[in-house]
Amino acid sequence: MSNAIRYEKDAKGIVHLIMDNPNGSANVMDRDFQNSFAEVTARLMAEADSVAGVIFRSAKKTFFAGGDLNSIYTVTPAQSEEFFQMVESLKANMRQIETMGKPVVAAINGAALGGGWEICLSAHHRVCLDNDKIKVGLPEVTLGLLPGGGGVVRTVRLLGLEAAFPLLMEGKQLAPSKALKMGLMSELATDEDDLLAKAVAFIEANPKSTQPFDVKGYKLPGGKPSSPAMAQKLAIAPAMLRDKTKGCFPAPEAIMSAAVEGAQVDFETATRIESRYFTKLVTGQVSKNMIGTFWFQLNEIKAGARRPKDVEQRPVKKVGILGAGMMGAGIAWSCASKGIDVVLKDVSQEAAEKGKAYSEELLKKRLSRSRTTPEKSEAILSRILPTASADDLKGCDLIIEAVFENRDLKAKVTQEAETRLESSAVFASNTSTLPITGLAEASARPDNFIGLHFFSPVDKMPLVEIICGERTSDETLAFAYDFVLQIAKTPIVVNDSRGFFTSRVFGTFLNEGVAMLGEGVPAAAIENAALLAGMPIGPLGVADEVSLELTAKIRNQTIKDLEAEGIPYTPHPAEAVIDRMLSAERAGRAAGGGFYDYPSKGKKSLFSGLKEMFGGEATMPLTDIKERLLFIQAVETARCYDEKVLTSVRDANIGSIFGIGFAAWSGGALQYINQYGVQKFVTRASELAAQYGERFAPPALLVDMAAKGETFKD
Repeated sequence: MSNAIRYEKDAKGIVHLIMDNPNGSANVMDRDFQNSFAEVTARLMAEADSVAGVIFRSAKKTFFAGGDLNSIYTVTPAQSEEFFQMVESLKANMRQIETMGKPVVAAINGAALGGGWEICLSAHHRVCLDNDKIKVGLPEVTLGLLPGGGGVVRTVRLLGLEAAFPLLMEGKQLAPSKALKMGLMSELATDEDDLLAKAVAFIEANPKSTQPFDVKGYKLPGGKPSSPAMAQKLAIAPAMLRDKTKGCFPAPEAIMSAAVEGAQVDFETATRIESRYFTKLVTGQVSKNMIGTFWFQLNEIKAGARRPKDVEQRPVKKVGILGAGMMGAGIAWSCASKGIDVVLKDVSQEAAEKGKAYSEELLKKRLSRSRTTPEKSEAILSRILPTASADDLKGCDLIIEAVFENRDLKAKVTQEAETRLESSAVFASNTSTLPITGLAEASARPDNFIGLHFFSPVDKMPLVEIICGERTSDETLAFAYDFVLQIAKTPIVVNDSRGFFTSRVFGTFLNEGVAMLGEGVPAAAIENAALLAGMPIGPLGVADEVSLELTAKIRNQTIKDLEAEGIPYTPHPAEAVIDRMLSAERAGRAAGGGFYDYPSKGKKSLFSGLKEMFGGEATMPLTDIKERLLFIQAVETARCYDEKVLTSVRDANIGSIFGIGFAAWSGGALQYINQYGVQKFVTRASELAAQYGERFAPPALLVDMAAKGETFKD
């Protein structure tokens, strides 16, 4: 007998199904669990007359982690029928327990996500520890899947279509108190003893129990799809969803289809519909891309995949931030909100105070939404010391410089701060383009010098790009890596180069869109193609946010640096467009207008003068526009990998999505090449190079990989 579930019957005749995965620290729906579940279900049916009720419990710290992604990831289209039958068998066992006529309770002691929450939904009563750190929900959509263990069907039948859609299609995770308010949780418990006592009490008070949707006369909350009010909403729902997904993500569309179709038929037919959609997604390429990157690769990063081994952990206690502008203020918030003391320094006390005010505004918003308390807010603010004095930096174990992209200024603040620091302190630059090795020349301790490239707005962007200079020590890298995890962000590690990884690749996306405008491609076609390709914003909109003036300054600094090194500079076709925009005093959003107009009220719109300036009559296939925008980023990422700026596939994929906004459906820039097919990608890149410019030419690494039939993998 499998031992993933222990079958224990107490003196009252209550069967405790205690889930205790022997293969890991969390319960998952692996083969052992499936076998155990079938066995305990058969035993329950055989002993039904002597069973008073059933309690699902967990012997782990969490209740249940969800599906077995290791197995799901390997399912091929050829195995579709076998996988479908396995899912149906598992759900049939759930349904047998659910409909045996005896009370079924889920005693939830920790996180219950995905398949774990589906087990809970199959129970008649759900009791959970009253702890907002516990999360329950169905996040499958974030990995390109749908809840395939009855989650779609039961959520819809419990809440109705309208209330169920956000939970299913956005993968929202709920605290127990929120789930209670929504009617998905039955009651809360103070501790483990109370949890079990309440589970037993429900069984004793309800000797016969069933699901509300199995009671005769049940009506779907909010009405069936055919009801006039719901039919009117469903008529526009697919169009609204397509506007969000742009057709790049099949999972939300499959969830909507399974939910609506399932709401029109009996329970068993509805779950079969759900299983079919689930199987289609599991065997599709998008879920493979997303599971590989957002689960396996992201977890490897969080587990310290690129952290130097055998270096002792040393948490940051006090951080000094040089520059209280938008970046510095955001970094200060990120540190203080995670319990780190912050010295926020600027050239004047007024500027430093303004930087602290950024955190005050964020906390006001959180207070208004009941996401924090006045006491917690005050504690966070008390950790931020705004100052104009470098002497206040004494005692900091980490300094983060966040001043303007100017070498001389960065050198000045580096030297000023270092005289106040202990020898073990680490100095980090938040530069987005300037090579770290060059900046470290101003430091008396280049071994302790590193790059920490944050992304704006810092409070929302999850990524930090760690850049190692030529002399950065392993101890410094480990310290920086641990710090990024300490403030709950995701670290990627890259080697030094101009623009590093993210800025290099980001620049290619911006420039390609601008170059197409110069070729006469309509601006709207460029922007819409970017969205249809899966990018969160079009390149012209991005250029406005960055500022065309800043883009020109970075280019001019690059030309100057390359000349000093004796390296010839090759102009990009986007430069002429940017220069013309600047001559027309259209420098971007901050300057009042760029490629877009920004009215004080209402939405932004494309600048009407673009057609007169650049034409806008050229016709180009939509596929070409989309692939130019994606290929140019993927090719540049491959170059970074070829040049050893990137040394890990996972860092390339996670960095491209979290830092640049590369199409998430693809799993990242290098996975985009994998799923396109390396040989096909090289052929297509060569075609684009011949038609649109040598910048699309695949690097030698890609050509070699194509010849050998290799793919990108760590």
